[in-house]
Amino acid sequence: MDVDGKSSSKGEEEKKNAVVVILVGAPGSGKSTFCDHVMRVSTRPWVRVCQDTIGNGKAGTKTQCLTSAAAALKDGKSVFIDRCNLDREQRADFVKLGNPQVDMHAVVLDLPAKLCISRSVKREGHEGNLQGGRAAAVVNRMLQKKELPKLSEGFSRITFCQSESDVQGAIDTYSALGPQNTLPSGSFGQKNPDAKVQLGIMKFLKKVDSPVNAVSKGDSLKDSVTTDKENDSSSIGWEEVKRVEEVKGGEDLAFSSLESTSSFDNVPTLAFPSISTADFQFDLEKASDIIVEKVLEFVTKLGNARFVLVDLSSGSKILSLVRAKAGEKNIDSGKFLTFVGDITRLYSGGGLRCNVVANAANWRLKPGGGGVNAAIFSAAGPSLETATMERAGSLAPGKAVVVPLPSTSPLFCREGVTHVIHVLGPNMNPKRPNFLNKDYKKGCEVLREAYSALFEGFASIVKSQKAFYEEPTVKLGSVQLVSPVDFKIPRKNQFSNADQKVKREDVYESDRNKKCKVVHGEHGSQTGATNGIDNAQNEKNNGSMSKAWGAWAQSLYHIATNPEKHKNDVMEISGDIVVVNDLYPKAKRHLLVLARYEGLDRLADVRKENLQLLRTMHDVGLKWAEKYLSEDKTLIFRFGYHSAPSMRQLHLHVISQDFDSKHLKNKKHWNSFNSAFFRDSVDVMEEIDKFGRATLKDEEILSMELRCHRCRSAHPNIPRLKSHIGNCRAPFPAFLLQNGRLLFATDKDGTNQ
Repeated sequence: MDVDGKSSSKGEEEKKNAVVVILVGAPGSGKSTFCDHVMRVSTRPWVRVCQDTIGNGKAGTKTQCLTSAAAALKDGKSVFIDRCNLDREQRADFVKLGNPQVDMHAVVLDLPAKLCISRSVKREGHEGNLQGGRAAAVVNRMLQKKELPKLSEGFSRITFCQSESDVQGAIDTYSALGPQNTLPSGSFGQKNPDAKVQLGIMKFLKKVDSPVNAVSKGDSLKDSVTTDKENDSSSIGWEEVKRVEEVKGGEDLAFSSLESTSSFDNVPTLAFPSISTADFQFDLEKASDIIVEKVLEFVTKLGNARFVLVDLSSGSKILSLVRAKAGEKNIDSGKFLTFVGDITRLYSGGGLRCNVVANAANWRLKPGGGGVNAAIFSAAGPSLETATMERAGSLAPGKAVVVPLPSTSPLFCREGVTHVIHVLGPNMNPKRPNFLNKDYKKGCEVLREAYSALFEGFASIVKSQKAFYEEPTVKLGSVQLVSPVDFKIPRKNQFSNADQKVKREDVYESDRNKKCKVVHGEHGSQTGATNGIDNAQNEKNNGSMSKAWGAWAQSLYHIATNPEKHKNDVMEISGDIVVVNDLYPKAKRHLLVLARYEGLDRLADVRKENLQLLRTMHDVGLKWAEKYLSEDKTLIFRFGYHSAPSMRQLHLHVISQDFDSKHLKNKKHWNSFNSAFFRDSVDVMEEIDKFGRATLKDEEILSMELRCHRCRSAHPNIPRLKSHIGNCRAPFPAFLLQNGRLLFATDKDGTNQ
């Protein structure tokens, strides 16, 4: 008996046991969710074949999907093909899997385009990394090519779902399909068999009017895109921008179809409105010239940082003018683009992450008025006004003030904005303060000064945040290299037998910041204390100054040289290394791998001849981390060295990224492990191999603001930071997910899972 009540013979059940279900739908239509729901409750054995994860958890090929599906069928299992499969050509090879023993089905998730776009833009951690603004562009493009499947392609059954209730009905049907059940053949649920592109999509997908050859409302979506690419000579080098208009509620969202849009998630980005606002009545031609001029000046100075000019209206003249002039100047569209949308909802509304937002402020730096100023103060909440007043009480034309946004601000929490830059432009409105009476010579000077101040303020933020999250540069000369020191360590048989029992803590405590002279005895014994800050005496490039180590900083040195005397502390001993738990751990798991070589007090002492030792230390760290991961798969490990350690004797930190520890007490504790001051082991080995030494970072980094190591949000103190990181599930910054810098439970080779 089949699930619809129709009888079938035992012979037919034996012949047709397996089912292949090809899911057809745009990103965000719910294909993966469909599979998960069915596989969770079904008694039939199913295998999900997804191209986003087919390559050992990463994206693979169509051929791999076909091979996997065939293998599952051979094992007597049924298969879900979880790909978009929106055109006949994409489905053809999978349809060939069907045979007299295999039923070939299609489930078409033909949901409204705006629902798919909304889901795609808002989702995070997607298997194929298709989310945010780029996802919207992909949905648009795919739906233009959609071909609904037909029985003539080789399907025995096709189910069309055009609403979420239809989808639930299909889920229930396949969930009830037992190991020997069959479903009746035919086409079910299709309301418009000739539809190619959903009619609803035309109501809210409109092309932004370009300054040349604007597209009329009556043009089709396909024609609009073609016209933009082929005829808009003012946008040379720029991709088309599509405006998405939510029919319900009238909220404006905007999505750029730039292929690079997804990379905004990890790139410093400034979103700014036209400073020469309509209220100031400044000539837009002149304003657009200055915008392009200043962007061109700064875009090469800020590395991979990006600028986004934002306007709420799709018919914005300033956007059209700037877009055209930027195209003429061949400004890299990956560095500067225009965007239609609400500047206070760029991420939640448009999937575009901008960590800095500019405000076209009034001279009083107060909420009120209309336009951008009122919107930003309203979106950021009262904390922005308070933070602003702490920085400045007023603002002169042509000036800007950078205001760090408190983490309690809704604009910070919802949109990820860390700073607001208030900037005041020139005024040509006689009813407003600082009226220039049509003096455009003075007005243009002020506007240039305003954009310079804005972009310089952004540059200062980029520099500050780069110090925390930069991927270290390995170009000789680009970063200060600390020279080797002269301080010599005696040979192993000359080490003092005196075992000083002092507390050791590889951190920076205020009670240790006492300076006094250090006397080096013949056998390496020392008296006195030293500055408790790592690398207390800042070394010069010529290496003329040496490090003085206090008694408290000698503990690791004694353990490395006489490990047999510290059997209760030592976890592993070999000829090259010693492994110990950090006495004052900064996380649930915090190990130190100590080198047992002479002359290696710290990273500054390491040279190319020590490369094999570094590799051994790294491998030992990996071994211990993997042991702990086998016990607790929630842990994530990072391996690295402090640029200037507080404890004598080269040691590698193997530290879990939960930072759940009562010993993590202050800003220097946190920043020593979560800034560029902490040099990843893999980077150190690469630099030593290429240049013979490692790049080291200045201790000034340690006094910078507290920021979450995952989402980069700022926090006023350690208790607030600890409370946040205990709940933060944001992905790690992109550079940490590369080159094996983090070790996950499912990733024994050290690459990101």
